[in-house]
Amino acid sequence: MHPSRQAFAHQQKRVRGRAANSDSYSFFNLLTGPEFFDQVEALLPQHRERLFPPTETLSMFLAQALGADRSCQNAVNDSAIRRVVGGLPECSTNTGAYCQSRQRLPTEMVSTLTGYAGQMMAQRTPQAWHWQGRPVRLVDGATVTLPDTLANQQAFPQPGSQRPGLGFPQCRVVGIICLGSGAVLNAAMGPCKGKGSDEQSLLRSMLDTIESGDVLLGDAFYASYFLLCALQDLGADGVFEQQGSRRRSTDFRCGQRLGPRDHLLELQKPRIKPDWMTQDQYDQSPESVTIRELHTGGRILVTTLLCPKRTPKFMLKALYKDRWHVELDLRNIKTTLGMETLSCKSPSMAVKEIWVYLLAYNLVRLLMAQSALIADILPRQISFKHTVQLWTAWRQSGAGGSDQELASLFVLIAQQRVGNRPGRIEPRAVKRRPKPFPLLTKSRQAAREEVRKNGHPKKLK
Repeated sequence: MHPSRQAFAHQQKRVRGRAANSDSYSFFNLLTGPEFFDQVEALLPQHRERLFPPTETLSMFLAQALGADRSCQNAVNDSAIRRVVGGLPECSTNTGAYCQSRQRLPTEMVSTLTGYAGQMMAQRTPQAWHWQGRPVRLVDGATVTLPDTLANQQAFPQPGSQRPGLGFPQCRVVGIICLGSGAVLNAAMGPCKGKGSDEQSLLRSMLDTIESGDVLLGDAFYASYFLLCALQDLGADGVFEQQGSRRRSTDFRCGQRLGPRDHLLELQKPRIKPDWMTQDQYDQSPESVTIRELHTGGRILVTTLLCPKRTPKFMLKALYKDRWHVELDLRNIKTTLGMETLSCKSPSMAVKEIWVYLLAYNLVRLLMAQSALIADILPRQISFKHTVQLWTAWRQSGAGGSDQELASLFVLIAQQRVGNRPGRIEPRAVKRRPKPFPLLTKSRQAAREEVRKNGHPKKLK
């Protein structure tokens, strides 16, 4: 046998042995344990016995987020088939009852379950998955598009650069994600324009998610004076890239020198009060804050980790490289799961749909964390899409929940590892050409009238 295959076989044998001898799945039990069910029961609204009770509706909604065909018709058809196979009476395949049940499902129930699952995973994260024994919280934002309805346009307006009728409503989503487990701890949504629509404002609404001892890791957008002050008040630290406008004026000859292109600097409170702050908040904020600026890896980092002995430059450089995981996590949620383009046609349902996607993502991360714990690897080494595919096949097969079957599932999840490709650079360009149709440059109604009058336009060459 080839040495690499022999090593792989030995590794799989070791994982199977650990799974078979494990009588307690610490992460997976979060999904099936009494604590989770108690949380679900506490959030259930008052309801009558219907064809689609809240728990069944949420389960079907999650299946839509994890499936390739996300239509309500497919969800209802799947439920109808399962009823017939289970010996229950036949039901109508009309989607009206299910859609009404989704509307009755409380958004607070879905968002609370998402945060609860993320927090429980973060609390059970082994120390080996942390950075220097400290939990790291990633923060970043993304945008998703909504169906072009009047209600969505009013709540989440399209970009001002697009003419009316040619764009789609956009919603901004900012999430706080655990670096160790990959779970979403909290999220905030808002429009992409208007007061309070920026990522900083959405993050401020979630600062209670950050706990003492945490390290918040983000890009240059978050390196602001008042956020650094807020983190210090919470007993947490931050590591961010320096903002572009300030990077050009950085002078390492100022402040207290710690090493080559590494110094401590005292920032003064901005003289102008931000619009989002009350006067009392501004008056109570400190007059200055001490930060550390350092140049490493071609970037200037800003951090409240001031001691160069405890956190040398190479350590902060490696930590900031891990910030890229939040980009991959958002890609998994938007592209792999399909949250990039929502389907709900009202603002309230669109927000609920986002929370369902985030809950589905956390449940997949839970499976990955359990598999990583058994295989003695990091969850970041396991393929997210591979896990989604296995879980979808597992659900469709009707497999049970015996220890032997679960052990086999976790072994399969841990098989596919993500390649370690440091410094990988790929062009942001598409090689495959789109279909040869011109862009829609007028409202759909006007375009229909023109087609009726003049016929379809010629294809592009």
